[in-house]
Amino acid sequence: MKIKFFGLFLALAFTLSACKTNHRTTVPTANIKDVVNNSDVVLVDVRIPEQYAAGTAKNAINIPLAEIQNNVETLKAKKVVVFCNKGIQADQAMEILKKNGVEAYDGTSWKNVKAIQDETNKKAN
Repeated sequence: MKIKFFGLFLALAFTLSACKTNHRTTVPTANIKDVVNNSDVVLVDVRIPEQYAAGTAKNAINIPLAEIQNNVETLKAKKVVVFCNKGIQADQAMEILKKNGVEAYDGTSWKNVKAIQDETNKKAN
């Protein structure tokens, strides 16, 4: 009985030690309101140019999702907030940027980012 228990314990120990996972890069945790209002942040609207032209957040630049991979190098070493209409394209942009080492934050929608800016401006006045 002792040998069976020892064998089971040994097998369990090997199994658990073999299941060690790689540590992922820690994702920056910050209040999105603080990030949006940071003067060092780059606001990136990932919608198509026609949607961007129809309305966006203050000081936002337009880099459509289809072009985000080609612009990774220009965004490195910067804090970036990405957003679109509903957050779907922003999620895809986040994945691309983080995979390439860009400090990116999800602003979800341009209306959300604009509302944060408007709220901050109200408090300042």
